[in-house]
This record gives sequence, structure tokens and C-alpha cells, in this order.
Amino acid sequence: MSEPATVTSVAPVLPPTLAGFRIGVTSDRRSEELISAFQRRGAEVMHAPALRIAPLTESVTLHRDTRRVIGALPDYAVITTAYGMRRWMEAADAYGLGTDLHRTLAAAAILVRGSKARGAVRAAGLDDVGSPEDERTASVVDLLLARNLSGRTVAFQLHGMLDHHQIARLEKAGARVLTVMPYTWARPTEDSALLRMIEAAIDRQLDVLTFTAAPAVEAFLAVAQQYGRLDPLLEALRTDVAAAVVGKVTAGPLHEAGLQPLIPSRWRLGAMIRLVCDHLEQQQVLRIRTQWGPVEIRGAQVHLVDHAADPVQLAPGPMALLRELVDAQGAVLSRGHLLEALRQCESEHALEMLVWRLRQQLPVPGLVATVVKRGYRLAV
Repeated sequence: MSEPATVTSVAPVLPPTLAGFRIGVTSDRRSEELISAFQRRGAEVMHAPALRIAPLTESVTLHRDTRRVIGALPDYAVITTAYGMRRWMEAADAYGLGTDLHRTLAAAAILVRGSKARGAVRAAGLDDVGSPEDERTASVVDLLLARNLSGRTVAFQLHGMLDHHQIARLEKAGARVLTVMPYTWARPTEDSALLRMIEAAIDRQLDVLTFTAAPAVEAFLAVAQQYGRLDPLLEALRTDVAAAVVGKVTAGPLHEAGLQPLIPSRWRLGAMIRLVCDHLEQQQVLRIRTQWGPVEIRGAQVHLVDHAADPVQLAPGPMALLRELVDAQGAVLSRGHLLEALRQCESEHALEMLVWRLRQQLPVPGLVATVVKRGYRLAV
């Protein structure tokens, strides 16, 4: 006689944290790390660098400025980025000045903007004397201004562009400032990829846009303005598309545009990734119980939890309509209300076609009910 079959309860397989969500990545350096992190969690990622970092290792200007720093024997050195520190040391080695630059920086009091810059300084066999808690260039300058800078020389590693305001603050305090730019920011040769991302945000085909550098934010907004798409982009970022940044410095241009981006408490790439995950899971997943069981909306996907069908990917128009109906919690929405709320609809005929498309794409067409002479409702 055979043994009775053993029934084993199997825990349901949960979807990846970001399944159904669409994220735009605008960074160049370390973009692969960011894209991979989101894709591992199930997100669809669109990538279009707003700016590209161009190393200036072979620059005649960098060669000249490095010699000036070595000859000046600065009292202080400001290191703003780990990438800049590494590129500067590599360039100095290529010029045959590596040992001289190391000796010069070792004799100076080095201030760093944050922990990553400190790591690069220590990797070069050097040490620093301090760093501000908020990791801002202005705060590094504040630390310097607390000292007597009259007649002192400061070597200042720039973050891809000339920081006139901070340099002027040091010079006003009596310091001689020698700037060094180991890399710069360069706009892509074509704007087509950025324009596609801008249009995707405007059409609500993205749930989040991520930024890792303030110049990239400025370039992104500048391209939108150049092509007459800034106002609709800002409207999308105020309403349906979240902007996530790596820190307060990167958030600056967005704040100036009247936006409130997601900012991690710890200014790191990993912290931003976790913040995006938390925001989407906690704020952007809609759940409602209907006559056909629980319905979950995650980004562009709709999942009838008790239904055998896989999650359905909806186009922006039908998804916008479904979200309106879900938000109403079963209340009837008039055609007039929907025509005002849905920017995809300009007439009652367009609205009827949108309702038809939504019903065609849902596993259960009856989820969207028509209330004669009144409008539409979700069948809860």
C-alpha cells in the first residue's frame, strides 16, 4: 500500500519590489550600477545621460595648473570629489609629476567635501584634516574661512566646472586660490535620447527620474526648455512623476524650479536606491478590493490578485483612467469630471474609446461599469 500523498503549503511568490515601475536614469558615471540595481528589483529602466564626464588627463591646462600647485606649495588643499582626486593623481603620474604632487599635498592641510573624497585621499597615501557633515562645497569653504587665510594659498580641485562664488569667498578672505580641473561636464552630441526621456516623463511613461549631479539636472531642464517642453515636464514632476536625487546639492536646481524631489538622509547612491524603492512601494502602489477580488496597480501594471492571468501592462491613457476610477473607490465619475481630469481626452468620443481600450486590456472587462446617463465606476 502506498504512502498517502503529503500536501505541502507553498508560500506565494511575491513580485519583485519594483515590478511594473519605470525609472529614468540620467547619470553617466556609475550608471551601470544604478541601472542594474533597479533592474534586479524588477523595474524597467530608461537611460539617457544628461551630461557626460570628460576626463582632462591630457589637458595642457591641467598640466600647467598642476605645476603651479607644486610650485606654490599651498597651505591648504580642497578635494571635492573622489573621481577628481583619482584623475588628478593619474594625470600627475602621466606628466612625471606624481611624486612632486604627492609631496606637495602631504605638506598641505587637506579638507575634503565628504567620505568618498576622503577615501580617495587616503587611497593616495594622504590624510585630511576635516570634512563638513553636509558634504557641500560651501561648507568646506566655511571650514576654511574659520581660519586665518590672509596671505595663504589654497589649491582647489573643481567639481567639473569653475565655482566662482566659493572661490570669491576665499579670495575675499585674503587667500590666493589655485584651481585644478581634472575633468569637466560635456553635453551629449545629440539631444535625441534626452528628448525621448523628457517626452516619456511628460506622457507619464516613467514613475521616477533619478539624478546624481546638479549640473545634470540643469542640463536636463535646459534641454526641455530649448525644445519648448519645460512647462509640461515640470507639471509631470509636480504631479505624477517623482524626481529622486542623491543629495541636497543635486536637489538645488529642482528646488529652484519649484519641485520637491526625494532626497535620502544619507547622500549615497545606495541610499537613493532604497528611498526610490520605499517611495514606490509605499506611495505608488494602489490596492482596492473589487467584485473580482483584490486589484493591485504597480506603475504600468495591473494585477487581479485572485485571477489566474499575469499582470497586465497598460498604456498611459487607460492607466490614467483606471487610476481615477480606483481613487474614486467605487463612486460614479461623470464624463465631465473624467474629461477634465484626463489630459488624453478632448471629447466624449475620445473618452468612450479610452474606456473601450481599458476594458479590452483588463482580464475582467466588467471591472469598469457604465452607469447609464451618469458616467463610469469601478465595480467594487
